[in-house]
Amino acid sequence: MASSALAVALSGIFGSISLTAWIFLLLPQLYVNFKAKSAEGLSLVFLFVWSLGDVANLSGALLTNLAPSAIALAGYFCILDLTLISQCLYYNALNARHLQSAEADDDGNGADHSPLLARRQSSSTDVRETSDMAVEPSSPPNHKGAVAAENEGAAKKTWTRNTMCIVGVYVIGLAGWFVSYKAGAWGHTTPSVPGPPQEKHEMRAAVGLVLGYVSAAFYLCARIPQILKNYREKSCEGLSLLFFMLSLTGNMTYGLSLLAYSQKTDYLVKSLPWLLGSLGTMVEDATIFVQFRLYAGESRTVALNP
Repeated sequence: MASSALAVALSGIFGSISLTAWIFLLLPQLYVNFKAKSAEGLSLVFLFVWSLGDVANLSGALLTNLAPSAIALAGYFCILDLTLISQCLYYNALNARHLQSAEADDDGNGADHSPLLARRQSSSTDVRETSDMAVEPSSPPNHKGAVAAENEGAAKKTWTRNTMCIVGVYVIGLAGWFVSYKAGAWGHTTPSVPGPPQEKHEMRAAVGLVLGYVSAAFYLCARIPQILKNYREKSCEGLSLLFFMLSLTGNMTYGLSLLAYSQKTDYLVKSLPWLLGSLGTMVEDATIFVQFRLYAGESRTVALNP
């Protein structure tokens, strides 16, 4: 078993990498939404359930005195949720007003030019400019093979580019931890040890543990609406692949941060819901990755990166 100093150092490194991933998490999706002037690619149910999980996560982490990095991340998650949900609600309301105005002006005959098509038109333009992943269903038969080969090559470039971004997250996270370590932030920190049994303390810990399991349940359920939405539409249009890659990175290193902080049985037991909430969602993120690959060849344009 690693020594306390090494355990705390590893926890700090993974926590720093996770924090870096969450800091950059929203940028790709915010950019995709901004360019498309729409957030229809995202399931609002996914976002709201995710935010409920984050609120329960923060409350539980505070009550159970989890690792400092875990508490900091939980608080930052809530800020991210508010930002993305606000943007989605703004674009949804804006497009709804534009649609009503267009229907009134055209007396119901301008549906083909309604803002409901703006997402696909704008997103298609953005995809051609940024990821070269547009699929042209009207291509002549003799060009279909060339188009497919070109799209396959562009897809590989997209995954490579996004992978390099993830490598950058690891480098920045490690550098951030090193700077904080040199500043003495981690030099004298030891894993928290449960204090003497006290009724108030035990009640606080019990409530925190319950909130932890509630947050884990929210996290595990949150991505299901998004996965179902992608399946029904046979498209990941409007979604950023990098967004989910950062989510996977953040969840994985978050869980590793908790595991490295302490290997004591009592600590692992009280950390179990957070481990389930972070490591468990990795399976769902992987499912969305598969959907990106499956639906990239559909006749509809698929946005694989911002």
